[in-house]
Amino acid sequence: MKVIIIGAGEVGYHIAKALSPKNDVIIIENAEEASKRADELDVLVIEGNGANADILSKILQDTDLLVAVTGLDEVNIVACMTAKLITRGKPGWKETKTIARVSNPDYIDSPVTSRAQVGIDLMICPELSLASEIAEILSSPSAISAEMFADGKVRMTEFAISPESKLVGKQIKDLRLADCCIVSAIFRDHEIIIPHGSDIIDANDHMVVVGKPETMGGLGRTFGSQVPNKSKVLIIGCGIVGFYLAKLIDKNENADLKIIEYSKSRCIEVAETLENALILNGDGTDLSLLREEGIENMDVVISVTDSDEKNLLCALLGKQLGAKKVIARADRSDYLPLFEMVGIDLAVSPREATVSEVLKLTMGRGIQTLTTFEGEKAEIIEYTVSQGSKIVGKPLNKVKFPKGALINMVVRGRDTIVPRGDFIIENQDRVVIFSMASAMSEIEKFFR
Repeated sequence: MKVIIIGAGEVGYHIAKALSPKNDVIIIENAEEASKRADELDVLVIEGNGANADILSKILQDTDLLVAVTGLDEVNIVACMTAKLITRGKPGWKETKTIARVSNPDYIDSPVTSRAQVGIDLMICPELSLASEIAEILSSPSAISAEMFADGKVRMTEFAISPESKLVGKQIKDLRLADCCIVSAIFRDHEIIIPHGSDIIDANDHMVVVGKPETMGGLGRTFGSQVPNKSKVLIIGCGIVGFYLAKLIDKNENADLKIIEYSKSRCIEVAETLENALILNGDGTDLSLLREEGIENMDVVISVTDSDEKNLLCALLGKQLGAKKVIARADRSDYLPLFEMVGIDLAVSPREATVSEVLKLTMGRGIQTLTTFEGEKAEIIEYTVSQGSKIVGKPLNKVKFPKGALINMVVRGRDTIVPRGDFIIENQDRVVIFSMASAMSEIEKFFR
């Protein structure tokens, strides 16, 4: 398919990198340095303003998807609206789907929404998506990632196994999980394992568990310590991500929330909105302030300033001073493994939400949700099955499903099922699959 990407920053570059091997990709970028970096990929790079109607009109014909991911909300919105106006009603021109990245809460109040009435098929707020992800994983001390599927009927949680864990040396079958939960994958060093009951759990394994949300809540006792009655949470930085996150946590009666923000005017603005949080005007790298606020007693310290380097320093200070878990935002994707290598419990990037939404539109029909792991080496995908899909009507043990892939859960109406070998997929089932990236093309064939 033909894809136009407006903006070659971190998000645009990684979308282009993911799509260019199998698609015709064009990048429009104003900045010379970003254009040179994008030139390293197998894409056509045009230097200019992506919202310019003259530029777009020359390249839009036969375009399947336009993705506007510059750092300016207004440019992204105008580019999408312009693309719709140019292609609408032109004989022989296909209608181009549009995606706009935005950050301003005046434009969006959920991580992903549609604004079709103004020419935007998907509007994505990476900052709100990142805040929602962090809020989701705060429910378990050992959880380092979480995602919901099938409209909240299936939950995925990734747990880190500490060297002190009672699970080290045990077999997967010893976990005694509920019937509606399954260990989907194990990440060990740089290896990805689709586990069997006899596989042994090692220290520092990352284990992905998929199941019904109502049965996943108690897994904290299995994979780590139990959540305290009232979690003590410290957020450093109250920009867009920090504010979104603070609003989500502030609603939780079981959280004792403190915020450190450098800007005095921002502190006043935030204090007028949040009812239960304590807002402190100060520097998150100030050791005396951190000690004074009892950082050693914090269950979670989350550093989400606009500086990757400051987030790394704040999180390392929190860890060194005794915080139980530290989470740091890293806008540059190449920093993510570095952060975790030096002791950060979880490094998160706002770009992942945008990349995932774009990949859903380009990977094939029926994909509802997509989550990537280990630098996009593995994925959990949710498909909605159509009547013509090759997987319909056959017992799973008769389907030659590719190695490196496993059907975790099936949602049928109100029922959530861990399918066995004799299970038969039906039309409109929602199927949640774990897959190695290498098996994705084979999986797609079953759902066409």
